[in-house]
Amino acid sequence: MNPNAPNHPGCGHVTFLGAGPGDPGLLTLRAVEALAAADVLIADPHVLDVVRTHVRPGVAAEAQGTPGQAPDVSSGAAEVPVLRDSTNLVMAAARGGKRVVRAVAGDPGLDGNAADEMLACAAEGIVFEVVPGVASVVGVPAYAGVPLRDSQGADVRFVDARSADERCWSEVGSSDATAVVSATLETVAAAAGELVSAGRKPDTPLTVTVAGTTTRQRTWTATLGTIAQVLKSAKVLPSPQGSQPVIAVVGESGAAERRDQLSWFESKPLFGWKVLVPRTKEQAASLSDQLRSYGAVPSEVPTIAVEPPRTPQQMERAVKGLVTGRYEWIAFTSVNAVKAVREKFEEYGLDARAFAGIKVAAVGEQTAKSLIEFGVKPDLVPSGEQSAAGLLEDWPPYDPVFDPIDRVFLPRADIATETLVAGLIELGWEVDDVTAYRTVRASPPPAETREAIKGGGFDAVLFTSSSTVRNLVGIAGKPHNVTVIACIGPATAKTAEEHGLRVDVLSPEPSVLKLAEALADFGAARRQAAVEAGDPVTRPSERRPGSRRRARS
Repeated sequence: MNPNAPNHPGCGHVTFLGAGPGDPGLLTLRAVEALAAADVLIADPHVLDVVRTHVRPGVAAEAQGTPGQAPDVSSGAAEVPVLRDSTNLVMAAARGGKRVVRAVAGDPGLDGNAADEMLACAAEGIVFEVVPGVASVVGVPAYAGVPLRDSQGADVRFVDARSADERCWSEVGSSDATAVVSATLETVAAAAGELVSAGRKPDTPLTVTVAGTTTRQRTWTATLGTIAQVLKSAKVLPSPQGSQPVIAVVGESGAAERRDQLSWFESKPLFGWKVLVPRTKEQAASLSDQLRSYGAVPSEVPTIAVEPPRTPQQMERAVKGLVTGRYEWIAFTSVNAVKAVREKFEEYGLDARAFAGIKVAAVGEQTAKSLIEFGVKPDLVPSGEQSAAGLLEDWPPYDPVFDPIDRVFLPRADIATETLVAGLIELGWEVDDVTAYRTVRASPPPAETREAIKGGGFDAVLFTSSSTVRNLVGIAGKPHNVTVIACIGPATAKTAEEHGLRVDVLSPEPSVLKLAEALADFGAARRQAAVEAGDPVTRPSERRPGSRRRARS
């Protein structure tokens, strides 16, 4: 923290924050705290998406770019042009009494521009602090499976190819230290040549990583003498993307045999897979989080919109009946049913205490989880199949001796089946079967998403119900035949096949988390088969239609 007192009355505060090399999960806890308290966010364009999700709604967010760069961010709803003089921007906001977060890629201590901005703050007595971040030269090799030091404690040198002079290359080239070189795809071969000219052997191992720590990451293993040919053979160069930054690691630590064992990130079962998640947005979050843990890039496309019932009176009477003791049981068959009842409770000023004395049943782990978040622990969750049939298997018959009330409240969708109602009646219960919400087909996704679905741009699609199959095909078209189709159960799979889709993955249980796990197992088996055959590991969207694996259950 700068010890100088501010020269400006009501002067603000500046946090220089390292956003890391690209993975949002590498933000530190202190960085998240600072972002949550910010009044103004000023970020390097390529880390803007990493940091702005942690600021409060309505906070002004602006990108600090370079000449010729396109506008990168909007503040509120309006486009804000990229401001190229970040020092003036930071100073102006701080003079106005704002808490400013200045986010840079990697670590602020390795960013020369950030150092200049700190000096400008110090000169005017503006209070500032520095929140370190994971430096790209350290984080990217870690994600590439390339340790920079071994048990022998080898020296490590960091070189920026843009500013390195002849003396720098000579010192690094004449040593046996591990060299971590910041360059671009176009310049990394020239940097390798500089090291060879300075004394490094041409057969010295080298790894080159682009888009490090993101799901676009790609690493090539070569030597100083072969890297140019390796990039050419991989058809990486020549390319319009030649200016992309890379981190190259030179030395024995980057040897291919070690990276084969240590490449933990790029070897994830669904690494880089674009997976379509056609669900309501509220339901998609946990599924998308799990897919990311497998290395996938989930794309949430709502196919079902949830709306209140056309006539709310029935729902209102039922909720009031909960309070007045009309029901012995309430049964929730979906997260949306929980949400509908909870919203009615809040409308009437009620909370979870209104469930006192009422037995609660829930179908599905996500439904049970949403009840627990509401403060209600379910009394009954199916021990077997998570479905209406599974719930009926465990539901006790009505007993007038032990059950003072014979009525069940069943809040559900307008399109739900009658299986549960009929089964409860057969067990001797009276059922108030109430429409708590309506499900309607969502609006079509953007044109580019529709084209990706039909053109094979997605590697996999997860179908969690028959309605998601019908609705996705209805609003966006049929997925391309290279796309892996994964279904949550036999009924959903049958609907998919009726729509001309070949089902590759069938979840062993009707659970969205088990469905994601089954897709990951499919991806891992696919990857292993490619490795054993000596073929390159590719995503389904990169393969020819004729090479697609046959369906399996």
